[in-house]
Amino acid sequence: MQNPHPEVSRNDVITNMVAICFGLTSAFMVQTMLLIAVPLYALELGATPLLVGGILCVPYLLPLVLAIPLGGVITRLGGKKVIIVGAVGMMAGPWAILCLPGYGGVVLAQLIVGIAHIVMVLAAQSIISGLGHGKALERYFGWYTTCLSGGQLIGPLLAGWLIDAHSSILAFGVMGSIASIGVISGFFLTGSAKVGQPTEKSLIGYRAQARLLKTNSGVRVSIALTVAVMFALGAHGTFLPVYLESLSVSATVIGGLVSLRALFAMGVRPFMSPIIAFLGGRAPAMVWSAAIVAIGLMFTGLTGNAYVLGVLAVLVGIGSGISQPLSMVVLAEHVSAAQRSSALGMRLMGNRGVQFLAPLMLGFLAEIMPFNMTFFIAGLVVLFFAGIIIYLIPDFKKQEQDFNLKDG
Repeated sequence: MQNPHPEVSRNDVITNMVAICFGLTSAFMVQTMLLIAVPLYALELGATPLLVGGILCVPYLLPLVLAIPLGGVITRLGGKKVIIVGAVGMMAGPWAILCLPGYGGVVLAQLIVGIAHIVMVLAAQSIISGLGHGKALERYFGWYTTCLSGGQLIGPLLAGWLIDAHSSILAFGVMGSIASIGVISGFFLTGSAKVGQPTEKSLIGYRAQARLLKTNSGVRVSIALTVAVMFALGAHGTFLPVYLESLSVSATVIGGLVSLRALFAMGVRPFMSPIIAFLGGRAPAMVWSAAIVAIGLMFTGLTGNAYVLGVLAVLVGIGSGISQPLSMVVLAEHVSAAQRSSALGMRLMGNRGVQFLAPLMLGFLAEIMPFNMTFFIAGLVVLFFAGIIIYLIPDFKKQEQDFNLKDG
């Protein structure tokens, strides 16, 4: 049963949205800069594709294990404290490479950034989930993810330019400085973001999330969608630089292609509500977004032409631009306020699980087969999850009706 949503003052909504968007945009800038800089730096150190895949999966190791417990911690402490601490971690990660050059520094940086990033994302999503419901919540998550896409757009371009014009080392130094924006913006969070709330043990933890996943179709379809698309983004974001580097494409062009994906993801998100309505509601929008991402990914390895790769990046961007905020909205509205942070933690655990496995899987495939087959198989995996979503839709629609939610 859907819980009533407490009223939030307009000033608190605006202040918290602005603070979160600034802070998380800087965090996503740093994360996407690392997606360009880390594999290229590892290749400079002499890493094989399989070793690159292993390094790229490191940030997702601790979040995979800790995402659900961290959701309970955020509920108890409140989002403001967690976002500030996470932003400090985002600063420390890239600077660890400067202090400890080589593989050791890269692995340490990846571990720090992985846990810092997830606590910031969890806290931000929990705060936004409490700001509204229905179409208002769709708009809030649409604008939130639009700003994140802005960071994902600028980050790869900046990283590629810094690496080509200067060096990887300078790029890592700049990343740490950018992350300081998140620390500053965190201090402006107000209202419910400043305080935690007591939680019942029966609503948090692994067993509670297992029960929720078993009984709540909205949670199941949300996680299936986010797993499908995050697997695709992991494949596209982490191995596109390796694939294009093998074709002697410059870091600037690589960064431009990754940014193009982010540009179109950003472009569709402010119009999420009308797009969902145009596609026939939330259920068909989820299927279409996953299918578009799969098509863009499947054909990526079949060409080395930058223009064709750009078109495919656009498809991945449009599909992910619709799916990611939509999966957050669906989950947020199908659980109670007390369950929300832990449920979002479960969603992010699924994200980090596929982001952990995708580089390993694709790194292994790249060792034994051409890149074109690697990307094609990754696209088939996304289509498989789209099929799961189709299977879950009847129960999801029934729950939507039971909750008296308005589709789209």
